[in-house]
Amino acid sequence: MSVCVRYSADVEEAREVLNDGFMKVFTRLAQYDPNKPFKGWIRRIMINTALDNYRHNLKHYHAADLDTSPPVAATADVVSDLNYEYLMGLIQQLSPAYRTVFNLYVIDGYTHEEIAGMLGISPGTSKSNLSKARANLREVLKKNRVDEVEQYI
Repeated sequence: MSVCVRYSADVEEAREVLNDGFMKVFTRLAQYDPNKPFKGWIRRIMINTALDNYRHNLKHYHAADLDTSPPVAATADVVSDLNYEYLMGLIQQLSPAYRTVFNLYVIDGYTHEEIAGMLGISPGTSKSNLSKARANLREVLKKNRVDEVEQYI
């Protein structure tokens, strides 16, 4: 589920991806190579299913600017800003294209060439989307820290 949530717009969409992924696992169980880790095989299926869902729903996604999105959570201090749930919430606020490339490159370790092949984009577009995703995340983190400091003044 954690893989599906990272690539989906919300939890409901992640559940659909998870369900589709497990259907693929069960229908393709005969294709599993017992000499390789089962967990890795399932993870790969879930990532590919999430990417299929992304490509299928691409026309339905609406890019939202992070500045206009509501804050993920009110934070008490700088240390709590960097917890896993908070960062995953920030990543979820990225546009679908930025979020997908960010997850594939930063979290799952794919190269820009591999990402380009999976998403049907050029490696340059993958690099650009990653750069913009990182810039958006930096901007939100800076803004949240400024807001936090201002509340104590």
